[in-house]
Amino acid sequence: MSEASQRVAPGKVVGIYFTLKDPQGRVLDTNRRGGKPMPYLHGAKNILPGLEQALEGKAKNDFVDVHLTAEQGYGAKKPELIQKLERKAFPPNVEIVAGMRFSGRDPQGRQRSMLVLAVEGDVITVDENHPLADLPLHFEVTVCGVRDATEEEKQHGHPHGPGSQHNH
Repeated sequence: MSEASQRVAPGKVVGIYFTLKDPQGRVLDTNRRGGKPMPYLHGAKNILPGLEQALEGKAKNDFVDVHLTAEQGYGAKKPELIQKLERKAFPPNVEIVAGMRFSGRDPQGRQRSMLVLAVEGDVITVDENHPLADLPLHFEVTVCGVRDATEEEKQHGHPHGPGSQHNH
């Protein structure tokens, strides 16, 4: 294979090892500790655009150190995503306390996640912003593989095969 075919570019399935840190250097997520590489389809918006841009043109074994502003990451917190819900919107027989996280699907079938901020009687205040909203992010990434995506992967917009989440 030519060197160009092994470079990160649109239409390539890329495997990466990553460590994500907050502004204080605390590890928020990583797949380096005994994990498998995370595959993604480059150019299909599978990862944050700023991270994808930083990986463009890289090859196997390249290391990339990427700092993203909050806006380049998960954006600023949206006040409209903090709301008050009635107790009946939550599972019965579950004690609801601040700090709990719930996930489910909205009426359109989209995944939703919310953090309980406060409980005042039968009124529960929740935050549906991404947990990393408002945070600048620091990624340390090693490219561990690059291959051409199959036509099916391109059509579906994500990688298939070992290590991928192909369940549709």
